[in-house]
Amino acid sequence: MKIKQFKDEPLAHYSYALVSNGEMAVVDPSRNPMQYYKYAEDNGAKIVAVFETHPHADFVSGHLQIQEETGAKIYISEKVGVDYPHTPFDEGDEVKIGSVSVKALHTPGHSPDSLTFIAEEKGETAMFSGDTLFIGNVGRPDLREKAGNMKAKRVELAKQMYNTMQTKFNDLPDDTIIYPAHGAGSLCGKNMSDASSSTLGNERQGNWAFKEQTEEEFVEEILKDQPFIPAYFGFNVDLNRNGALNVQKAKYEVPVKLYVDAAPEGEKTIVDARDGDAYKKGHLPNSINIMARSESDKYETWLGAIIKPNEEFYLVVNSVDQIDELLERTAKVGYEKQMKGVLTLSEKVSKSSDDFDLKDFKENKDKYTIVDIRNAGEIAEGKIFENAKAIPLNELRDRADELPEDKPFMVHCAGGYRSAAGSSILENKFKNTKVYDLSEAIKEFNNK
Repeated sequence: MKIKQFKDEPLAHYSYALVSNGEMAVVDPSRNPMQYYKYAEDNGAKIVAVFETHPHADFVSGHLQIQEETGAKIYISEKVGVDYPHTPFDEGDEVKIGSVSVKALHTPGHSPDSLTFIAEEKGETAMFSGDTLFIGNVGRPDLREKAGNMKAKRVELAKQMYNTMQTKFNDLPDDTIIYPAHGAGSLCGKNMSDASSSTLGNERQGNWAFKEQTEEEFVEEILKDQPFIPAYFGFNVDLNRNGALNVQKAKYEVPVKLYVDAAPEGEKTIVDARDGDAYKKGHLPNSINIMARSESDKYETWLGAIIKPNEEFYLVVNSVDQIDELLERTAKVGYEKQMKGVLTLSEKVSKSSDDFDLKDFKENKDKYTIVDIRNAGEIAEGKIFENAKAIPLNELRDRADELPEDKPFMVHCAGGYRSAAGSSILENKFKNTKVYDLSEAIKEFNNK
């Protein structure tokens, strides 16, 4: 069997192609299926199957589009409760892809309907573990309390994960290769390794979830210090259960307006994806600066964390060259339908952000209301500025009223990326108070 791993860098998402004897299966595909089509062409293979480990929370899957365009069957647990055409695939079921046998294991814990797919051919074994087993950790159990066909409380799912880790993989050999759906940087778990794959033997030795422990100890550990849950996660679970629209059609239904010099009519939110320096020189009112300069910027995550599902917004890009890329990245979290348009700005746009004197800030920190927008886990590890007001970025729009307006605001995060969004949020809220973005200058303080 031939397995190809595809990585979506901003979401730390792994998807896979499995090829054998002219047939190909796709596992947990990204929204846009074109990379899988090209791989099938390059390998002279026909896509016959799409395997979905569970309805994903952090990205929109392209499974329905692949089925409609290739005729591939979608294999997914009956427990998910989908209405689109599919082949129910649960523990005990098996299908052949070429000469590869693919079996389903029910591995609840991250979600009650999670599957792990075991692929075997000529003594070689691989497992596609979805969000159940990661390299160095396991999937978080706290995402299905409010979304999906099968809802479950976090403690209940944590106990199910304990049982999964204790019982479900015992019959698999140590040399089984593990292919997870996510790696380090994903919000679907915590403390994941940078490695993109491992063996079951290595994980049995090094992954805390395999060690001998009581159910109570396991539950306490898995629930501790999980990252925040972005607003869009539940929305994506339901979208994936229903099946997303063709991404090419969806993208190009969004209107484009060039050289805009004033905000569109109404009070619509504007997401400005340009570099922070360009934003500060000139932007439209009611803009939030969620930068998408490269794949290392987690534009998708923060778009879905700051902008609510179904909240309408306009998207500002630097140039027409970015339009296709940014539509693509927006569609990955299913937000293209709520976009009212993509805009480029004219040079007449004059609303600018405030500049600040770094030397004055260093010498007179008490003259500023310092706003720490790092995540709760980061703040728990220690404040950078002792008197800072701590409000995580994903909560800032809803909690800005907690901040006093008697001093200029200085907004900071850990590295300078998130503070661009945070300072722009406060600019929109506090029209008569200076708002400064400490940006990358935070690096002068956070190592002290």
